[in-house]
Amino acid sequence: MAKRSFQQANWTPGATADTTNLPNGSFMHLGGGSSTQLINVIEIYEVGNAGASSPTFMEWARESTLPANQSALSAPASDGPLSPATAALAAPPISATAVAGGTGPQRSAATTDARLQVGLNAFGGIVRWVAAPGEEWGILGNTTPLGGSVLSAFTGGTVGAINSHIIYEPF
Repeated sequence: MAKRSFQQANWTPGATADTTNLPNGSFMHLGGGSSTQLINVIEIYEVGNAGASSPTFMEWARESTLPANQSALSAPASDGPLSPATAALAAPPISATAVAGGTGPQRSAATTDARLQVGLNAFGGIVRWVAAPGEEWGILGNTTPLGGSVLSAFTGGTVGAINSHIIYEPF
């Protein structure tokens, strides 16, 4: 398959506790487009846009509740192939930053679920997590606990505006 980039520009994550619905516009959700689809996340990148010091406790984590009624992405957010020669997918992955009258995603609090700490000072800070070959973050299918992951802010700190992207490859 071909690598894709899911990005969101100038957004402010909301500091939210685990197992709590994440509000619209405060997260980046990525999930499988079918019950058997495998997605390998290769890179997570964030850069801060805040005008003052803003410790932002970002996490990439598994979801205990997947979002319901995901809204289609609206500009400036986007999700598309990196190569212009990429064929359309029969079951495209689900990328979302909002839900329409449904339940927002919830970060899992399970101690057995993986989580990456990708926090930054949103006052110009930069975080780039890149998986080593064979060490990619996997998303499998479209049910919990492995069928969805979310980039969002944990409670604490003083969240600030960021730009971010997630590079991934669906199979």
